[in-house]
Amino acid sequence: MELADTLLDDGAAGVYPFVCDVRDQAAVSESLSALPNEFADIDVLINNAGLARSLTGVHEQDPGDFDEMIDTNVKGLLYVTRAVAPGMVERARGHIVNIGSTAGHEVYAGGTVYCASKHAVGAITRGLKIDLHGTPIRVTTVDPGMVETDFSLVRFRGDAERSAGVYADTRPLRAEDVADAVMWCLTRVDRVNIAEVIMTSTDQSSATLVHRTKPSEPNG
Repeated sequence: MELADTLLDDGAAGVYPFVCDVRDQAAVSESLSALPNEFADIDVLINNAGLARSLTGVHEQDPGDFDEMIDTNVKGLLYVTRAVAPGMVERARGHIVNIGSTAGHEVYAGGTVYCASKHAVGAITRGLKIDLHGTPIRVTTVDPGMVETDFSLVRFRGDAERSAGVYADTRPLRAEDVADAVMWCLTRVDRVNIAEVIMTSTDQSSATLVHRTKPSEPNG
């Protein structure tokens, strides 16, 4: 895989790439139980799988979109966490980072189900920390606003022109900005748990308030 090669070139001691649909609980369990010994003891879990579909009111949206967002953003996170967290507890070390969204703190038109899924990520993160009370396991959510990735391309099912319009005439966050925030959370001394990071670009003040020269689509 291209990412594995990049990580090795950047100095990673080892990489074990594999493909798994987080919506499939059996596949998650099978994939993680089959990890080689040198990768089996997971110290850091970053739940990054997530997506939005459409920008349509609930009363008009394809119900299949509901399933895809909830199954990926909520149930997928739960399946992977359930598979990994017991080992962290047993070894008395670990850090779980969930990638949420500013959409988990507000709701915007056409994003109701996506926003609901990201509100759920926030609730799961807070509840998980309580569930793990008395253990040294750290739990964090990093909640970015507009980030220029394939997010909008996925939301609009490959419509490149509409996707590009989301990021036009403004300066959104970049993926490396979010990665930097995650690394900051991971590298605090072990007595510190960063519960939540909410981050936007300087051009964004809410899901629908983005400084630009012309209006475009909201994003989360």
